Amino acid sequence: MRKKEKAEKIAEILNHLYPVPAIPLKHHDPYTLLIAVLLSAQCTDARVNTITPTLFQKADTPQKMVKLPVSTIEEIIRPCGLAPRKAKAISELSKILLEKHQGQVPCSFEELEALPGVGHKTASVVMSQAFHTPAFPVDTHIHRCAKRWGLSQAKNVVQTEADLKKLFPKNQWNRLHLQIIYFAREYCQARKHSPAECPICSWVN
Repeated sequence: MRKKEKAEKIAEILNHLYPVPAIPLKHHDPYTLLIAVLLSAQCTDARVNTITPTLFQKADTPQKMVKLPVSTIEEIIRPCGLAPRKAKAISELSKILLEKHQGQVPCSFEELEALPGVGHKTASVVMSQAFHTPAFPVDTHIHRCAKRWGLSQAKNVVQTEADLKKLFPKNQWNRLHLQIIYFAREYCQARKHSPAECPICSWVN
């Protein structure tokens, strides 16, 4: 089966299983989404969702966040890991949003990726989920599935993203990236994965 045909069948299965995939990180606007995504680096979404209500109760805008000492932010987000680095980035990017963007999260990849602690994946999530701009953020789940399904043999997420963008129509990217994450967690885990029982791995190779 050609890669394009595989991709079409995979999209059909994912649309059936997850017709309207919810954004897994709790947030209420682009700023709180940006902070939640930044915190999710090397941390589970579930863990982030237990931490952000406490943080956002104290500060859910750049104006409020810059008034919090970095040590306070660090204390709250410690369970997310990499707390010193993330706390510093949250404080600094909040200042930059006030100084350069009138307190608003910018809606371009270039401006987002220029913010402290914001890499391409974080920017892609914000662009797709907050601003509905076609993007295909690739995390470890998507990287793993793309390889298992024979859609990409890339050694890194950057190349995997490029491979997947060639296979799937642009208007499907935002939904697909969420669908694959949900599928990976439910059926296609890194460990204890049974290819014979997986709705995609059972036929794809």
